[in-house]
Amino acid sequence: MGSKGSVSAAGVMAESQVSGIIKSLGVLEDDLDSLNAKAGEMKKQLAIKAQSQIESMTEKTRQMATKEAEIIINKSKEKAEAESKRISDEGEAKLSEIKSSVDSNFEGAVDSVVSIILKP
Repeated sequence: MGSKGSVSAAGVMAESQVSGIIKSLGVLEDDLDSLNAKAGEMKKQLAIKAQSQIESMTEKTRQMATKEAEIIINKSKEKAEAESKRISDEGEAKLSEIKSSVDSNFEGAVDSVVSIILKP
C-alpha cells in the first residue's frame, strides 16, 4: 500500500505541476493578447500621426507654391506693365513726330491741293 500512496502523491504533484504550467500558459496568452492589442493601438496612432503630418506638409507645400506663384505673377505683371508703358511712350513719341511733320508741311500740302484743284 505504501507504493500506491506514493504513486498517488506523485500523481497529485504532477497534476499540480501541469495545472501550474497551464495557468502560466494562460497568463502568457493573456499577456500576448494584451501586447497585440497595444501594438494594434500603436499602429493606429502612428497611422493617424502620419496622416496628420502628410496633411500638414501638403498644406505647407500648397502655401509655398501659392506664394511662389504670386511672386512669379507679380514679376510678370510688372514686366508687362513696363513693356506696355515703353510701347505707349514710343507711340506717343511717333504720334508727336507725325503731328510735328503734318504741322510743318501743312501749308505746303494746302498749297499743293489748292493748285491741283485750281488747275484748268
